[in-house]
Amino acid sequence: MGNAKSGALSKEVLEDLKTSTRYSEEELCRWYESFQRQCPDGRISRSEFEKIYGTFFPNSDPQGYARHVFRSFDTNDDGTLDFREYIIALHLTSSGKTHLKLEWAFSLFDVDRNGEVSKNEVLEIITVRF
Repeated sequence: MGNAKSGALSKEVLEDLKTSTRYSEEELCRWYESFQRQCPDGRISRSEFEKIYGTFFPNSDPQGYARHVFRSFDTNDDGTLDFREYIIALHLTSSGKTHLKLEWAFSLFDVDRNGEVSKNEVLEIITVRF
């Protein structure tokens, strides 16, 4: 993803994110610096994501829902979010185009990733306690 020696954001990822999101090069570089400070190894684990997500819902137990959100953003299914996945998630949830938000929502509900959403999958998502 980035240059391992310098910790810099690779030009390839930067260009990809500039075309995939509404963020400028300057914004992406600032986000990357912040990401690197909080995640020096360049990845967010599911448990770290659940902790971060929990800060947004301090009076509830969002762990179950956070697990599904994490799964939907972990596009390469490696159990972590890298900077690219993180920024795409941020973009989709805050300012992405409607059709992309719908694609993300579908992936959130498609728990078994078989390309279909069953009644049981919908129930699993909507019955998660907050």
